[in-house]
Amino acid sequence: MSGTDLFSADSQASGAAAPGLGDGKDEGALRTIGEVAKALGIRQHVLRYWEEQFPMLKPLKRSGGRRYYRPEDIALVETIDRLVHREGFTLRGARQALSKGKAPKAQPAPPPPNQASAPTQDSAAPTNNFAYRARLIALRTTLVKALHDS
Repeated sequence: MSGTDLFSADSQASGAAAPGLGDGKDEGALRTIGEVAKALGIRQHVLRYWEEQFPMLKPLKRSGGRRYYRPEDIALVETIDRLVHREGFTLRGARQALSKGKAPKAQPAPPPPNQASAPTQDSAAPTNNFAYRARLIALRTTLVKALHDS
């Protein structure tokens, strides 16, 4: 999910000129840490911690230390979130992947499992432990979101 399509339906419904985060601001506008946290579903303290752990994440800081995230900062936060929470990277591994420019591209989320049919041994199952772990993390994320939304 990219920063420009998080709430595009909301911004179009409200008559905003350009699709953005659905908060009524232009797509290229600066956003506070609270706005970013709410839009991406990441707590503010996690975003602050990631600033310490990822030297390339440097939102603007104005008087009083208030953070303002540019669109490229938001895209980086989304990539970090994907690497750490969906693809099973450690913070160190994600930092190394980003610093070397070798962060894997986002892959579409797997379709929800069909509850009517159980998976078979012949299905395209992951063939190594990392793939199993990544799949389990993706399933856990899906379950947590489903519980949170209900």
